[in-house]
Amino acid sequence: MPLRVARTFALGCLPALWLAAAPAQAHFLELLPSADVLPEGGRVTLDLTFTHPFEGGPVMQLDRPAAVGMVAGGVATDLSAALAEAPQGDAMAWTLRADLPEPGAAVFWATPQPYWEPAEGKMIVHHAKVVVDSWASGEGWDQMIGLPVEIRPLTRPTGLWAGNLFSGVVMKGDAPVPFAEIEVEWVNEGSLSAPNDAFVTQVITADANGTFSYAMPLAGWWGFAALTEADAPMTAPTGEQVPVEEGALIWVHATAPGR
Repeated sequence: MPLRVARTFALGCLPALWLAAAPAQAHFLELLPSADVLPEGGRVTLDLTFTHPFEGGPVMQLDRPAAVGMVAGGVATDLSAALAEAPQGDAMAWTLRADLPEPGAAVFWATPQPYWEPAEGKMIVHHAKVVVDSWASGEGWDQMIGLPVEIRPLTRPTGLWAGNLFSGVVMKGDAPVPFAEIEVEWVNEGSLSAPNDAFVTQVITADANGTFSYAMPLAGWWGFAALTEADAPMTAPTGEQVPVEEGALIWVHATAPGR
């Protein structure tokens, strides 16, 4: 769940005081299953963590999600009762388990509580989803949840190799979002150091039809977060009405050849 926090610092130079902005840090709601494909069906475990994926932390407080569910075979299931606390240090994270005995893709999704970002003067709500294919069926992976904003995958988001191109369409209701901004991060488990901060969060823009593509160069989980503005404001903790950044986030796994 990318939440961009602007930080400033001062530099003294002769009599002048110069202000510079440090690079923004993207916060993502990780919704990561134990596997993207279950070759023989069975149980999948999903971890929900609020963190900086590439930097490997810190893990931040994630209040109990406002809603969490699954759509499989056209049937929607509320998974709120399956949520279990899974604290990491001083921050709360969550986990849930689901059984997928039948062939077909299940689309899991979560909507967090609105987050107040004082640095940007806005509330932020990002809806996350991930696809798990039971019995490696290759079917049902493009079913939509019906979230306020959502990424419609054009590439099957399961069974992908590192280097494959992932494409999707940013949707708001029934219409694509032209020129939507998409932030992309890789879940780094400590195997890679970025040359500089520009490499941490990749940024791409959808075309006039809301379509985007990105070639995933590394094996692992990739998060694609499309950022839009909600139609209505929310009340901030300060009591004032503020705009709402509403995001659509999808997680996609890439596998290295030979694994």
